[in-house]
Amino acid sequence: MKRILLAGILGGLTLFVWMFVAHELLGLGEMGVGEIPNEAAVLSAMQGAIPQSGFYIFPGFGLGPKPTSAQRNAAMPEYMKKYAQSPHGVLIYHPASGPFNFGVLLGREFALNVLQALLAALLVMWAAGGRGYSARAGIVIVAGTLAAISTNLEYWNWYEFPGNYTAGYMTTQIIGFVLAALVIAACAKNKTATAS
Repeated sequence: MKRILLAGILGGLTLFVWMFVAHELLGLGEMGVGEIPNEAAVLSAMQGAIPQSGFYIFPGFGLGPKPTSAQRNAAMPEYMKKYAQSPHGVLIYHPASGPFNFGVLLGREFALNVLQALLAALLVMWAAGGRGYSARAGIVIVAGTLAAISTNLEYWNWYEFPGNYTAGYMTTQIIGFVLAALVIAACAKNKTATAS
């Protein structure tokens, strides 16, 4: 258990430091992200039109909250026309909600990175058994690559996230898991593990 905990903390720290480098020094996490032109007018319109925080897709079906499957199916032909002729996308929206607390967000990110590394270390201990270093590292790399694909490519496919954003963020995540894998594989090993 001590090895798993050590692997989780050191692997999480490795992920955290890499994410800082990737975002702040290399700009990988911000590829494809831009500012809204005419922002003041857009924000004013949003504040007047959107009353609460949420995840919004536009254009909508125009059916109100919680439509039935039959209602959605009946509205689909008209929706497809509307989609083809209108701007479309997704919006994560929050009305003014107080100051931006960078320290809290950094703390959460570190906790998430440690949780990811702890889960990867558990996976290594369960799956790698007495296998060597490269097999242990390989398990973490495959798990990290799977995580990067499961979110980023699905958002690219369904919500049309920009290709350069998707590529940059996947690169950031995969490299992060490769680096964490090197640390986790060194720490999370059974006493019977071989050196190869």
